[in-house]
Amino acid sequence: MNPTATVTFSAAPGPTSGLLVSAPSAKRGIVLVQEWWGLVPHIEDVAQRFAALGYTVLAPDLYRGKKTVDAEEASHLMHGLDFGRAAQEIAGAVEHLRTACGCERVAVVGFCMGGALAMIASSVARVDAYVSYYGFPPAGAADVAKIAAPGLIFFGENENFFSVEDARAFADSQTARGIATEVRIYPGAGHAFFNDTRPEAYVPSAAADTWTRTLAHLGTHLAHA
Repeated sequence: MNPTATVTFSAAPGPTSGLLVSAPSAKRGIVLVQEWWGLVPHIEDVAQRFAALGYTVLAPDLYRGKKTVDAEEASHLMHGLDFGRAAQEIAGAVEHLRTACGCERVAVVGFCMGGALAMIASSVARVDAYVSYYGFPPAGAADVAKIAAPGLIFFGENENFFSVEDARAFADSQTARGIATEVRIYPGAGHAFFNDTRPEAYVPSAAADTWTRTLAHLGTHLAHA
């Protein structure tokens, strides 16, 4: 296990806290953005997986300590979240990794709601890459044309929360502008297929492939840090 700590960092809306998982002498950082459940053990586990590979990880606590395993409560928490504020807090986490943790290059990785927020934050923050697992900003939530970082977006073919077609159109537009952006669809998978704490959704083959591709994407775009 890599060292973990709860830290407070500066963001435009005000001080924000998060879980920091440190990798010794790491020059590469990842801001890890929660699902609608909150900062639950699954996200902590993913942070540890990244840290074991040499990334310093900061997961902002966007719900201010609240978390749940109940879908109705999670929906309530998500709909009560100010996405614009959350994006600014993620941007603050990016800068904290750069200035306080010595990370020379930083990516944002998010899941579900966090995947959409990773992209929204990438439109306002100085990020070097992003990965969105089954999340995409709803229409009007962000000016995604402002995203300048290379991106990787994953969906299951049975996605029922976010628009896969909008994500594909975005990727085509970004690629035409010379910004490497890819959408990958996994047959037989639905929403949340990476979450191994939810056996009803978890698809091991898709999860393994996305993890391999995520590490390759980050390795390419955070390489010289």
